[in-house]
Amino acid sequence: MVFSRIDWYNYRKHHEYPIPITIMEGYMHEKSIELLNKAVKDELQATHQYMYFHFHCDDQGFDLLAGLFKRTAIEEMGHVEDLAERILFLGGEVEMETAGPTEMIHDVEAMLVKARAMEESSIKDYNRWANECSANNDAISKQLFETLVGDEERHYNQYDDEVRNIEKYGDRYLALQSIERSRNTAAGAAAE
Repeated sequence: MVFSRIDWYNYRKHHEYPIPITIMEGYMHEKSIELLNKAVKDELQATHQYMYFHFHCDDQGFDLLAGLFKRTAIEEMGHVEDLAERILFLGGEVEMETAGPTEMIHDVEAMLVKARAMEESSIKDYNRWANECSANNDAISKQLFETLVGDEERHYNQYDDEVRNIEKYGDRYLALQSIERSRNTAAGAAAE
């Protein structure tokens, strides 16, 4: 039998249940709501930071990296939405604040190193928080954190690949991205 939140509340209210409803609702999910809100802050910070990187990569003519940062920022916004829905379901309030300020970084390699470090930190936090949710009998929040870990590992890998390419090929790698923009611009002009 599958219960909605309201159905479950009404079922427990009218049937014997070993733990009083008010204690169970507040105690079991308070920690999950706290952890989910920490994740919201981290995801909002990542969204802001990656959009900042997107703008500057685009301005410098690095279309492929600009696109990577933009796509990742959009994914991070989706994570905020998933986290917020879970917080609201648990009866909490979504705290729409960033975990920290956006860093003003203009060097492309430094941007990628920063992004990689942010993803690595999220992976560690979300793994730990999944275990905490499990310990508090909140399997759904645990699953949400585990899903986020998979996404953050993919982001980490993308940024790590880009850092390695810059280390391996240097400025030539970035020059190829600028050439790609010129090629696309020329192709667009030729099509007109």
